[in-house]
Amino acid sequence: MSTGAHMAGAHDAQRHEDGERLEVAASVLALLADRTRLALLHELGRGEADVTTLTEACGAARPSVSQHLAKLRLAGLVTNRKDGRRVVYSLRHGHLRRLVDEALNVADHQIGALPPHD
Repeated sequence: MSTGAHMAGAHDAQRHEDGERLEVAASVLALLADRTRLALLHELGRGEADVTTLTEACGAARPSVSQHLAKLRLAGLVTNRKDGRRVVYSLRHGHLRRLVDEALNVADHQIGALPPHD
């Protein structure tokens, strides 16, 4: 295989990987595009919490919170564990906490007409 053909193959593989990454990222952002799920993830960014705590924090009905948590768990964004009779939820990784924080920072800029910065 020539160097040019090898480079073209590597470029095609990178494009495929980028396409998959973009697809997964779009799916994650779509899940965050719901106010209740965003509130749940924001609360979980502060630490582990059970359904009762999360219900109080986001102000949604308990069945709704449970359904949203199930979607987030199935998507691999949150994990859960049993603590006696309680089920305790947590974020799967810190990247998600930072993503939620940044989305809320953008909202702060929009609401407060804050100047742009890096």
